[in-house]
Amino acid sequence: MAIATTAFNQGLCAFLDASPTPYHAVDSMIALLRDQGFQALSEADSWGQLAPGRYYVTRNGGSIIAFVLTEKDLADNGMNMVGAHTDSPCLKVKPKPEKAQHSLQQLGVEVYGGALLNPWFDRDLSMAGCLSYEDQNGHIKQTLINFETPLAVIPSLAIHLDREANQNRSVNPQQHLPPVLCQLEEGDKLDFRALLEQQCRQQHPDLEVGKVLDYEICFYDTQKAAVTGLSGDFISSARLDNLLSCYVGLQSLLAADGSRSALLVCNDHEEVGSQSSSGAQGTFLQSVLQRLSHNAENYQRMLDHSMMISADNAHAIHPNYPDRHDAEHGPLLNAGPVIKTNANQRYATSSETSAVFRQICALNDVPVQDFVVRTDMACGSTIGPITAATIGIRTLDIGVPTFAMHSIREMAGSRDAAMLQQVLTHFYNHSV
Repeated sequence: MAIATTAFNQGLCAFLDASPTPYHAVDSMIALLRDQGFQALSEADSWGQLAPGRYYVTRNGGSIIAFVLTEKDLADNGMNMVGAHTDSPCLKVKPKPEKAQHSLQQLGVEVYGGALLNPWFDRDLSMAGCLSYEDQNGHIKQTLINFETPLAVIPSLAIHLDREANQNRSVNPQQHLPPVLCQLEEGDKLDFRALLEQQCRQQHPDLEVGKVLDYEICFYDTQKAAVTGLSGDFISSARLDNLLSCYVGLQSLLAADGSRSALLVCNDHEEVGSQSSSGAQGTFLQSVLQRLSHNAENYQRMLDHSMMISADNAHAIHPNYPDRHDAEHGPLLNAGPVIKTNANQRYATSSETSAVFRQICALNDVPVQDFVVRTDMACGSTIGPITAATIGIRTLDIGVPTFAMHSIREMAGSRDAAMLQQVLTHFYNHSV
């Protein structure tokens, strides 16, 4: 098991490092899917009656659905599904970002999602994202870029200038977060779009890049994902929420025996409410399932024979803040996946779906834990309730225990992800 877990974590860390944005995460997943013989589909094409096989389809570059079709009729047998999300809280570059102040070049940024802001200070940052450019024939095309090297920092204010910093320092996103890129000589001026064009030509010399028309670029921490701790008990990385679940779901789909139809959906925009064409409140999953079912009655029958597991990280009990947990529902690192329950439907777990998961864990000798938020605290949510309400499928919310969720660097147990992969692979292989 130790050897298998080590190899699994090496793959997970490589995936995290290669995926600084949702676009790069989808690109990384496509590479793994193609290696295993998955065929690309386009929503613009007619699918007709797809032959049994392995397929994937993307929407807006940041969301992906991968699925395996067998000869078994979907209306009679259904398909088990796993859902996750590709986005993480970050700092996104504004449309007119250039700021020149006190001989320093900065970029204006907007906070995406519920980011924990203080950890962004004093980190070696780079930029990555998606460009829309005009080629030499006037056609608009898209490509991904990644600067990779450290090129910016958000410096903290010295404690000498704010003696109360350790007691009461707040962050004003407009004033305090613009990263510093370089020093300017008198008369210097940065053209950010020209910088993106230059990077694009360097990174993609085969493309005929004329003019960058627009972009979605975010900053990210250049520190690599790592197995950490005195005994290698932890994984530390950016974007564990929720690329860890994307990777686990993908590896589970690839490891499944192909005896049953199975599907993985990884949506963008969960961190900002999922209300977009490629988010869980959009039509992406529903549209794909309807096309696979061919008519309304088969669609409803298929859903009745199916189940969705929404995989999104859970809050591990913090040794320095144990009072922030319900004492009976504080998950531990490396003690197995967590069933997330909320009486007010912030999670989609029901007694039926949690029973299924507990049984699968028992069959695989995997421990299982529970999380319920303190009754006097607000509860977050996931794509689980949204998916359940949108398509009417039995749904369960689970996740791997995590510290520092929404920080620029999060922390999970080094054995939990592999345990969850074992459980999800079994889920894909059996009817429930």
